[in-house]
Amino acid sequence: MKSSPKHIELTTSGLSADVAPHGAQLMSLKTAEGQELLWQGDPRYWADRAPILFPLIGPVVGGQIHHGRHSYPMPPHGFARGRNFAVSQQTPTSCLLELRDDRETRSHYPFAFTLRVGFELSDDSLHCTISVENPNEESLPADVGFHPGFNWPLTPGQVKEDFAIVFAEEEPAPVRRGVQDPILLLPESRRTPVEGRVLRLRDDLFEENAIVFDRPNSRFVTYGAPGGLGLRVDFPDSPNLAIWSRPGAPYVCIEPWQGYPSQIDFEGPFVEKPGIALLDPGDTRHWRLGITLQPDGTLHEALKDAV
Repeated sequence: MKSSPKHIELTTSGLSADVAPHGAQLMSLKTAEGQELLWQGDPRYWADRAPILFPLIGPVVGGQIHHGRHSYPMPPHGFARGRNFAVSQQTPTSCLLELRDDRETRSHYPFAFTLRVGFELSDDSLHCTISVENPNEESLPADVGFHPGFNWPLTPGQVKEDFAIVFAEEEPAPVRRGVQDPILLLPESRRTPVEGRVLRLRDDLFEENAIVFDRPNSRFVTYGAPGGLGLRVDFPDSPNLAIWSRPGAPYVCIEPWQGYPSQIDFEGPFVEKPGIALLDPGDTRHWRLGITLQPDGTLHEALKDAV
């Protein structure tokens, strides 16, 4: 296995990407014309760009997870985003990064695991796959989340209020909101802000932090503004989704999740955390994310179809 460089460049005729082995984080995604699609991080708003969330989404009450008779300190969104991954494979258009348990991870999470994050670039798409392998003789509990932030507006000169997220299906189910940042969920649900299939983006949507869809119908969404370049975000294996920004911030995160943040009154065993994945001994599970360029005018057509 190769030692980890500071960053990995992937390039095709249509897209280029930069991946950091630290946290297995996507750091840049540009069109052939040099347009940056990914939020570039600014500590005034949010310093990250597209962290991988494992083995926890959000915080836990009291900052500790509970397993058996023991409790373990766990940082919000887990520890993977702060660890250096090894580079196990690399080509001009793809790479595979790997993190295994060690003494440090077991002080937070008392399980053996292998976490792999793969990136593959085509002319119009970036595909990312998170794989989790359970080598234990007991079930492996884990939240697994993508957290990419995109520029909002996507193209310089566009108006933020013209942007929308169009869901593949109608989303009438109530959503979850919460307190603090990262979010802990309130027990009661809220009326969805999605109108049919359309979530029109505006700053005041995020005064209560993330919008958490704990039972979405859709497995892809389209993001953009009429008349401009758009993005389709596919998440075929993730049963949960969050949309997040901060009021006034120039980014929006579209976050496919396996699991979701804890409710403010949940203090039970980690294996009983709602939404969590439980991998059988010897099992490996995969979660895929696709980000695909959509030509100018695609969102205009999607909005017409969604009416």
